[in-house]
Amino acid sequence: MPTKSIPACELANVSGVKRFPEQTKSSSMGSSDVERKESYEDVSGEPGGLVSTISSSRSPLQPPDADDGEPFTTYFDSKIPIPEDDGHSCFSFRKLWAFTGPGFLMSIAYLDPGNIESDLQSGAVAGFKLLWVLLLATVIGLLLQRLAARLGVVTGLHLAEVCHRQYQKFPRIILWLMVELAIIGSDMQEVIGSAIAINLLSVGKIPLWGGVLITIADTFVFLFLDKYGLRKLEAFFGLLITIMALTFGYEYVTVKPSQKKLLQGLFVPYCGGCGTPQLEQAVGIVGAVIMPHNMYLHSALVKSRQVNRADKREVREANKYFFIESCIALFVSFIINIFVVTVFAEAFYNKSNANVSQVCANSSIPHSAVFPNTTDALEVDIYKGGVVLGCYFGPAALYIWAIGILAAGQSSTMTGTYSGQFVMEGFLNLRWSRFARVLLTRSIAITPTLFVAIFQDVEHLTGMNDFLNVLMSLQLPFALIPVLTFTSLPGVMHDFANGLFWKVAGGLLILLICCINMYFVVAYVMALRSLALYVGAAVLSLIYLAFVAYLGRLGFAARPELFLLGHVDSEPSVTR
Repeated sequence: MPTKSIPACELANVSGVKRFPEQTKSSSMGSSDVERKESYEDVSGEPGGLVSTISSSRSPLQPPDADDGEPFTTYFDSKIPIPEDDGHSCFSFRKLWAFTGPGFLMSIAYLDPGNIESDLQSGAVAGFKLLWVLLLATVIGLLLQRLAARLGVVTGLHLAEVCHRQYQKFPRIILWLMVELAIIGSDMQEVIGSAIAINLLSVGKIPLWGGVLITIADTFVFLFLDKYGLRKLEAFFGLLITIMALTFGYEYVTVKPSQKKLLQGLFVPYCGGCGTPQLEQAVGIVGAVIMPHNMYLHSALVKSRQVNRADKREVREANKYFFIESCIALFVSFIINIFVVTVFAEAFYNKSNANVSQVCANSSIPHSAVFPNTTDALEVDIYKGGVVLGCYFGPAALYIWAIGILAAGQSSTMTGTYSGQFVMEGFLNLRWSRFARVLLTRSIAITPTLFVAIFQDVEHLTGMNDFLNVLMSLQLPFALIPVLTFTSLPGVMHDFANGLFWKVAGGLLILLICCINMYFVVAYVMALRSLALYVGAAVLSLIYLAFVAYLGRLGFAARPELFLLGHVDSEPSVTR
């Protein structure tokens, strides 16, 4: 009987079963990849007849039946082909170029308005002293993104899809809600950042809520660019990253930070004279840089390349090139973050509101009245940061800053939408039309943002970024635990499973993040000075820690059905 090789994500490692192929369909984008549906019938004589593959519900990777209406599509259902080897070299620029794209889309989360605001506050509060924290957080983020990408490449499933198959319904729903909460928090920073940029560019004529509506509208337009080709969409994101590099680079060249202090801050892990504000800012950098939903996004983006997962050489090669691309992308994002931190460290560290108010009073900047004439330490956010740059370095610095923030907000809003799309599809196994899915995921994330924009003016958003960074830091274990768990299971990753180092380092990282989160919660609640809030926070903290512990234990108690994902390499073909 002839044999035929089929991909890993479409098989079930169930003993004693016969496989009956059903009708195959090509993807709705006309790609060459063919997706197959398989049903598995138990022939061992045991009662039950049919055996479930991975989950009782249909896999999102399977196409619907012909009478299901609109074909099921994802944003990345067209695949980028990988060129064949020209020789026997261990590196090919042509292959690197073919794999380039997902890492740069992922890196945009490291450049969102929340990160930019954390950068400028870090510079204004601690000068150059916390640059090493930014470097360390970026390196940790790179290693975690590597795990997420490897999961997507090896299994052919993204993180949310694996969670859907691995976890029972109750923890799966709670996990989805936590990740969705992180996406909403990130969206609030991104959309409001874009709205602030529009407000600055319009000299205050467009209010915050108007900027939010404009951002929502143009996001819907840009999200459908992939209809014209995935490479064009990736090129558009590359353009936005270039705009950020040029605009924030202009501010860097204009201010001329001290290179000696820059290098010392990067490579000397010390913060002399730092107190509670600097400590909170350091922890805030970690919360801003390492985004929980970004791991779900990256594990899905890598599925856009044609990789034969039955061939270990191809899988290993894909892992290598995706990691190289991620290193390049995060290096670019790190340089842009350095621009922002050092500009505010050089120009505004140890400045008071009175210092800035006097300078702004003599300038022609229309927003200059936002700084009170007090001796309090200068507090800046994205809005005030642009104003203070304009006061000190002229209107060009203000408007170029606003253009950079607009590029950051627009690009991260789009990737945030993709994150919400993949998370909702994976956890809930949705099979709706593209427009309906985009509309739902956007509405869930945008509605709270619109309310904030309507009831808050642009000058009173300073404290929100800190709160949202804390919120996303609290959600980090709900991405770290699944990705570390699944990439450590030999039954899932087979030869590509994590070694002892990754398991120990990952466990210590989760423990560290939980300790940081508890510190943040205690510090935040203590500042509110309410006994009822103390009690409520204590109860919620216990529930939070209990669920984190339960999630870790549940993940390693793997269901055998999931083990199929790693075993295809040992069984490259099956009898048809």
